[in-house]
Amino acid sequence: MRVLLCGGAGFIGSHSAVEFLKAGYDVTVLDNFVNSSPEAIRRVEKITGRPVTMVEGDAADREAVAKVFADEDIFCVVHYAGLKAVGESVEQPVRYYRNNLDTTLTILECMQNAGVKNIVFSSSATVYGEANEPPYSETMPRGACTNPYGWTKSMIEQILEDAAKADPELSVILLRYFNPVGAHESGLIGEDPKGRPNNLMPLLAQTAVGLREKLTVYGGDWDTPDGTCRRDYIHVTDLAEGHVAAVNYLKDHRGTEIFNIGTGTPYSVLEMIRAYSEASGVDVPYEIGDRRAGDLQDVWSDATKAKELLGWEAKLGLAEMCRDSWNWQSHNPRGYEG
Repeated sequence: MRVLLCGGAGFIGSHSAVEFLKAGYDVTVLDNFVNSSPEAIRRVEKITGRPVTMVEGDAADREAVAKVFADEDIFCVVHYAGLKAVGESVEQPVRYYRNNLDTTLTILECMQNAGVKNIVFSSSATVYGEANEPPYSETMPRGACTNPYGWTKSMIEQILEDAAKADPELSVILLRYFNPVGAHESGLIGEDPKGRPNNLMPLLAQTAVGLREKLTVYGGDWDTPDGTCRRDYIHVTDLAEGHVAAVNYLKDHRGTEIFNIGTGTPYSVLEMIRAYSEASGVDVPYEIGDRRAGDLQDVWSDATKAKELLGWEAKLGLAEMCRDSWNWQSHNPRGYEG
């Protein structure tokens, strides 16, 4: 069976490609390389010893997506394509709504024309918004999101749910990610953001390797034990295995299912800094700055449903997350450029 990974050359997509290939699936990647590199896919092939069909194109381009469906016998689409920086979405909301909604609508329309009935969507814990209290469970309603990025995820979930209601043969799985970090244990693929990263782990990694003078912690006065925000960090390899479990589940499923993909254990920013310093052997310098627009204080998951229905649960802990991130960053200080 062949899976189409839209946005599959990015951080999560490339690690998922490894796990899909290991599980025996054939993989086609469609990516415009706006925030990714074709080198990631070449390294995926090196890790697995299996070929990947790589197509350069935008998931919002109807002709490009339709051609992939015409050329390949696709069983399932895994939709990672989208802009993903919370802070940037606050500054550029129109760009985020245009890109993230257009890619989804184009993929759905092309799936419909090609008769493809399975899709897994990369959603986010941001859809729980401010109205819910952690640990977040899938039974909670989508909340009032605090930023445009979160609203695009919430809107796309609604679009996909409505599409599944209209087509009883369509199977939709919404994977609500928490905070993916780490890298493949080989050190060959990892997170390589273009420009300034918006997430903690790549900023930690770049500071530890000497690309940044110091790390800014956004707020030290939150109502937490050490005054910094807490998040549910998940190793990207565990997350990738969750996608394989979701596609396996789709084979005997119709309608929509939602799964949290997290560990259920929150760590504060200062705890992450200490863990990364220990893994890298570098005393990561940092300063406490102002709070960042769109941030929440506490975010973590209840991932019981994924364990019960998908047979999936996270296996790797904070030490492995930091170890593998540092292995990637120290051997690839400037990402795929060297």
